[in-house]
Amino acid sequence: MFNSLDLQGRPQDTRVVVAMSGGVDSSVTAALLKSEGYDVVGITLQLYDHGAATHRRGACCAGQDIHDAREVAERIGIPHYVLDYENRFRESVIDNFADSYALGQTPVPCIECNRSIKFRDLLATARELGASALATGHYVASRRTADGSRALVCAADPDRDQSYFLFATTREQLDYLRFPLGDLSKAQTRELARRFDLTVADKQDSQDICFVPTGRYTDVIGRLRPNAIEPGEIVDLDGRVIGRHQGIVHFTVG
Repeated sequence: MFNSLDLQGRPQDTRVVVAMSGGVDSSVTAALLKSEGYDVVGITLQLYDHGAATHRRGACCAGQDIHDAREVAERIGIPHYVLDYENRFRESVIDNFADSYALGQTPVPCIECNRSIKFRDLLATARELGASALATGHYVASRRTADGSRALVCAADPDRDQSYFLFATTREQLDYLRFPLGDLSKAQTRELARRFDLTVADKQDSQDICFVPTGRYTDVIGRLRPNAIEPGEIVDLDGRVIGRHQGIVHFTVG
């Protein structure tokens, strides 16, 4: 017998870890699974602590969000744990972000965070807790294929689809991951949050890059890689100086 997560066994006999960021999407994911009878465990990752960013609107994975996730967990009656992944996040995501810009590239840190933090380290932790699956609040879906493995597919709501950010997810990871919001719109998710009486029902979505406190990515690069922001001359194809720039990090492709 397969349950609603396409796993064998009754929901009450199936432990599921939910990655709770403190936002409405992951909160509804946890509440939905709890309402269906699953043995739900919520985990929030402490990824950074940059002072003002912990309370900045649109940020995530910092002080206020941890508080919100804990409050939701208490509301729906599930255990909740906070894991300090700050060092891992800095090494795998923030340093890589700064190095890429210094090379004239335009990184997408959310992709690297999903690949190396959420779907590698957190997934391993979920297994250690005896969970049959790790569920997230991403707007994406997975479907079982003819050979029994799972394939990543776009969300039902094209305006919210996040499959691009999960393109690096491996088949092995997909077999363990579940995305309960894949068939919902954002409006439906918020309506469910209100039905579950969650305090985050109207919380603003996370925006931009979560670890950039001011919204200006060059501030982070300048602090971590000061030599990457060096002014220079702008020269045309004939070698004539036609102006000056404040560093190539301001002119990456993408």
